[in-house]
Amino acid sequence: MTKYCYQLYSSRNFGPLPKSLGLLADLGYDSVEGYDALYATPAMATRLRTDLDQAGLQMKSGHFGLDMVESDPETVGKTARILGMDHVIVPYLPEDRRPNDNAGWQALGARLAKVGKPLIANGYSFGWHNHDFEFQPLADGNFPIETILNSAPDLVFEFDVAWATRAGQDPAAWIDRLGHRITAAHVKDIAPDGTAVDEDGWADVGHGVLDWTGLIAALRAKGCERFVVEHDNPGDDARFARQSIEFLARI
Repeated sequence: MTKYCYQLYSSRNFGPLPKSLGLLADLGYDSVEGYDALYATPAMATRLRTDLDQAGLQMKSGHFGLDMVESDPETVGKTARILGMDHVIVPYLPEDRRPNDNAGWQALGARLAKVGKPLIANGYSFGWHNHDFEFQPLADGNFPIETILNSAPDLVFEFDVAWATRAGQDPAAWIDRLGHRITAAHVKDIAPDGTAVDEDGWADVGHGVLDWTGLIAALRAKGCERFVVEHDNPGDDARFARQSIEFLARI
């Protein structure tokens, strides 16, 4: 049976966190994925670890900003160690820092390869998580996501399927194309056009337009091991967490 993780960013506007963790454990999630605001200091990480242990949840992966990974890998490693992480993921590049040509994306990939070395040397996997911009073709036809991965051979890929879909791409085709690099996937759904406007057009998993039954089967066939449930802006995180895992349990 596939176990499901929950990205705590989905519950950032709700609280308190210990209550959310208890709810997630009761619903059947076995782990959560963190984001850097939750563990901005080692002391915060220690408190979070206590809350996780009390809820009986693991945090095997977490998102960290590129600047922090680059400037202070020792603290990133310490934070990951406190929380029991195996996977350190860079999740985003602000728009004003994104390259506009293939050479720029190659340079970013080389930069990621360099900054990830200390973490990989200490036993962590180091990866990238996409949004839509990595799946928008450049003027020369190259896709930033492929350029990044080709320029950083040891970088793993956490595939946010819904963001690739919002970029106009067929996620199944990209699973086939990049499946050998995908070690984790964000399980997120897109609401039908014109609905869920107050939730930025996202939907509870299984209640949107994506074929998650087929997508999870395709990801598993490529060796994807971690499935992280996420909603970028739910109106009710408890509803989202419950409806999503109830759907996923059926498949």
